[in-house]
Amino acid sequence: MSPDAEVAAILDALDAGFPKVETMTGAQARAAIRARLTLPDQPEQVARVSERVVPGPGSDLPVRIYWPADSPEAGVPIVVFAHGGGFVFCDLDTHDGICRSMANGVGAIVVSVDYRLAPEVRWPAAAEDVHAVATWAAEHAEELGGDAGRLVVAGDSAGGNLAAVTALMARDRSGPAIAAQLLLYPVIAADFETDSYREFATGHFNTRAAMQWYWDQYVPVEDRDHPHASPLRAQLGGLPPAVVITAGCDPLCSEGDAYAKALAAEGVPVNHRRYDGAIHGFMTMGMLALARTAQKQAWADLRELLGPAR
Repeated sequence: MSPDAEVAAILDALDAGFPKVETMTGAQARAAIRARLTLPDQPEQVARVSERVVPGPGSDLPVRIYWPADSPEAGVPIVVFAHGGGFVFCDLDTHDGICRSMANGVGAIVVSVDYRLAPEVRWPAAAEDVHAVATWAAEHAEELGGDAGRLVVAGDSAGGNLAAVTALMARDRSGPAIAAQLLLYPVIAADFETDSYREFATGHFNTRAAMQWYWDQYVPVEDRDHPHASPLRAQLGGLPPAVVITAGCDPLCSEGDAYAKALAAEGVPVNHRRYDGAIHGFMTMGMLALARTAQKQAWADLRELLGPAR
């Protein structure tokens, strides 16, 4: 399998420009990623954006809340979003663009979570943070103008792991009620010998060495088969419907594909879209037409899952 032409055209620059995080400390990697960040002069317009702090299990958690540009005043879905970044880096700013697009495209309030990062704070802290914010969003849905009956957990990459784990926690802890989960090329299991890990270990932006390092920062080896670390090891029955996006030229493709299949085998409604010529992280690469296409489709798929206000 090979990347799409537009992906191939930028792949060498992406590979050359991304820091070798596996040679760094967490703080060094965080600084290197932050130094690469360029924010647009004119971000996509939404109705409004609010910065808040909500109670978390270990500390207060900053969140950024987006209201969609065109929506009723009340009763819209609420999406609690966890950003990617290997559990180690990225923040509210790095994923501001995709949150704006999601808010407008889904017609939803998006609550982006600034969860605690590894290695300073390790597993399962980040997942507990996202679950806490989902609980807060459900409790404050009316205040936000949202519909607690259409609460979604979403995330990309490591954030996809946190969203999937939050759905598991919510099922097993009797709340909050999650209506759907949106998982964008999620981190699902610590298995570095899958077909996609072997085929795309290097040369396709995300690497096996980087992924092994991310896991080392976040989850001790002895805990990696726990369902709240590797959701593929969980009992999956009774989970909310899912939209799962995978990228064909991504080391994580096999585990994302396997998770979509495992969910469906347990009777969970799944809309799985695999973009064979895509690489990890492609949906946040705004220069790619493929990213815009995939975003539009994902937002439509989620709208279809959620249905109208009850």
